[in-house]
Amino acid sequence: MEQPKRILIVEDDVHIADVLSLHLRDERYEVVHSADGAEGLRLLEQGGWDALILDLMLPGVDGLEICRRARAMTRYTPIIITSARSSEVHRILGLELGADDYLAKPFSVLELVARVKALLRRVDAVAKDRRLDAGRLDVAGISIDPIAREASVDGQRIELTPREFDLLYHFTQHPGKVFSRMDLLNAVWGYSHEGYEHTVNTHINRLRAKVEADASEPRRILTVWGHGYKLAADAAAGETP
Repeated sequence: MEQPKRILIVEDDVHIADVLSLHLRDERYEVVHSADGAEGLRLLEQGGWDALILDLMLPGVDGLEICRRARAMTRYTPIIITSARSSEVHRILGLELGADDYLAKPFSVLELVARVKALLRRVDAVAKDRRLDAGRLDVAGISIDPIAREASVDGQRIELTPREFDLLYHFTQHPGKVFSRMDLLNAVWGYSHEGYEHTVNTHINRLRAKVEADASEPRRILTVWGHGYKLAADAAAGETP
């Protein structure tokens, strides 16, 4: 199951924070609230946040400084500024410091929740486009990210050895194509010496244990008798006779 998005609220008005937290949790977000700028900055620096809702007027460290520090961090965290400072100057300043959106107080909590959802959708879409540009592949329920060297099956992350990952990535690059054991040795191991075919068999069996619902009746990595193996373009396909 996909992990819930984590949202940090840095807001000194406890009533606003409580109402906003309630609505965001209703949307299945994980929410943490801080009423102090210094503590909010410390929480932000711990990382792992999917969005930051940030008031400008805070005790300790003000919101503009937190926004500035957030944009100096390696990980990009989407930021929505909320503030009673509704002047155009403050709105522009917040956006120029790197905030993604700005909502003046008093605001509709439902509107802010809608903006959070829209912002997270945009961020997810951009991340997906970047993964596709980097060569991410999705075949038969198998998803491969070659940059992060991560793989998942039907949305569930699987742990692979480096060689298992390389073998699965090679298959996903060529769905439906049949490879002999010698072909796979040459492409994945970098050699094609006779006598090492059992290595391919072993890795195929290990992969099947991780990507198949039932390794004894594979639906993804199929044996093509007398020829070799292939990755089915459709996970509903069965063993090739």
